[in-house]
Amino acid sequence: MSQRALPRRTNVLHRLYHWVLHWAETPYGGPALAALAFSEASFFPLPPDPLLLALGLGQPRRALWYALVCSISSVLGGLGGYLIGWGLWEAVGWLFFAYVPGVTPEAFALVGSKYHAYGFWAVFSAGFTPIPYKVFTLAAGVFRLDVGTFLLASALSRTARFGLLGALAWQFGPPVRAFIDRYFNLLSVVFVLLLLLGFAVVRFVL
Repeated sequence: MSQRALPRRTNVLHRLYHWVLHWAETPYGGPALAALAFSEASFFPLPPDPLLLALGLGQPRRALWYALVCSISSVLGGLGGYLIGWGLWEAVGWLFFAYVPGVTPEAFALVGSKYHAYGFWAVFSAGFTPIPYKVFTLAAGVFRLDVGTFLLASALSRTARFGLLGALAWQFGPPVRAFIDRYFNLLSVVFVLLLLLGFAVVRFVL
């Protein structure tokens, strides 16, 4: 990654990040969260966590409900990514390599080599950590990971991740909201850096 490419991509992600967050201030926050969680599992670059937190902190009593919506939508989106990899990859794979951050031929080859021995844990790790989940959903279909194993790992990891965020918003809503309001700019930068780090892990480390 060149020195010029990083600021340009960071700026794009910043704009997308703020666009995602603006849905929390509209009546369509819930549907937007479901759509974001679904699409992020196969092609959209930003995870749904910031919008989930914004909605949960805005309405702490509904935080766990938002976490459930996010989890179910993400697993369904992951299944969509699996089906793309399973049935359409030869036709559309080049589009993902060209336009979706983190989805590269090198990442796919390395992920595929690990699926045979560590299929469940590979999907679980991607579903719970900042590693781009979409790479693993698409690759699971391409390399024919058992669909039951894939769905179980996805359901457990996505529910654990989003359930934790929802529980934090529900239990500590006002204090957490005050902290985020105070350090929003810094947290935005940290979030984008973690996102880029996740892409870098997929590309250079796996």
